[in-house]
Amino acid sequence: MIREVRIGDHAVGGDNPVYVIAEAGINHDGDMRKALDLVAAAAQAGATAVKFQTHLPEKEMLRESETAAYVGEPLFDLLKRVELTSEQHLELNSCARRLGICFLSTPFSREAADLLDGVGVPAFKIGSGEMTNHPLLRHVAEKGKPMILSTGMSTLQEVEDSVAVVRAINSDLVLMQCTSTYPSRYEDINLHVLQTYRDRFGIPVGLSDHSEGIYTCLAAVALGASVLEKHFTLDRNWPGPDQKASIEPNELKELVRGARAVKAALGDRKEVIADEIAVRRMARESVVALVDMDPGTIISSDMVWVKRPGTGIPAREMGNVIGKRVKRSVAADSLLSWEDME
Repeated sequence: MIREVRIGDHAVGGDNPVYVIAEAGINHDGDMRKALDLVAAAAQAGATAVKFQTHLPEKEMLRESETAAYVGEPLFDLLKRVELTSEQHLELNSCARRLGICFLSTPFSREAADLLDGVGVPAFKIGSGEMTNHPLLRHVAEKGKPMILSTGMSTLQEVEDSVAVVRAINSDLVLMQCTSTYPSRYEDINLHVLQTYRDRFGIPVGLSDHSEGIYTCLAAVALGASVLEKHFTLDRNWPGPDQKASIEPNELKELVRGARAVKAALGDRKEVIADEIAVRRMARESVVALVDMDPGTIISSDMVWVKRPGTGIPAREMGNVIGKRVKRSVAADSLLSWEDME
């Protein structure tokens, strides 16, 4: 049994709608106007939540630190440029509320988590870089709000260890499969890990996706993902390391529509539904006479075949018609009925 998790007004897991997180991240590049526009675009596209990243560089890293090649500049300098104040977080949250979308952000330090708790986020999204940061996981878990944990760059054992750390304090957890490359190759996404997580942990699972397009997100829904997270931007030509791995608003809108469509299509009943009955009568075949038959005729295989519509003796029953005696006249190219025979 998969445990449901409630994030604000939304239940996550089971038959509930897919929770789509539009990851604005740091795509605003420190420009508050861009940040507000990203909130509006996410709401317009129908996303459930818009998520940013809360960086307090002095609290999360040393000034001299490793920087991945795709970042394109010293990481500390980048994060200092995109740092948002408490007041700006409150403004973004207020904007999101007005537009009917949930505001989330990822903390990269305990101070950032405290800031977001004060802002009033309904849940905490933990990025893959912090997935093994057990002190931070405990600090966030103790706040008693749902946690969404990405698992990029991790072994299964590391995932198990981190899940145990969180669950010892907080049972409201969603686990996200993730590949921390930008963009990710499709062959590195490993969507079947979703089922591994569901089977092993019995909690809602999702995909934090960095691949091109929306294909893997839609496939993830088909494989049981309850949450999708996707970087998005208003313009992939904006400056910043995450722009090229982001989708634009029209793609985000299609992702939301597609996720809903796939979720709706996941039923497991195999039966004739009411709307199929008229089509079934039109499209199926019935046994028909190929020749005129007089009373007393013994039906042979060359006298009958099957044609539409499917309102007479079903085609599958033709073998049971052969050898029957006709008890009343039957015209060629007409439907046979059981009442015509004895």
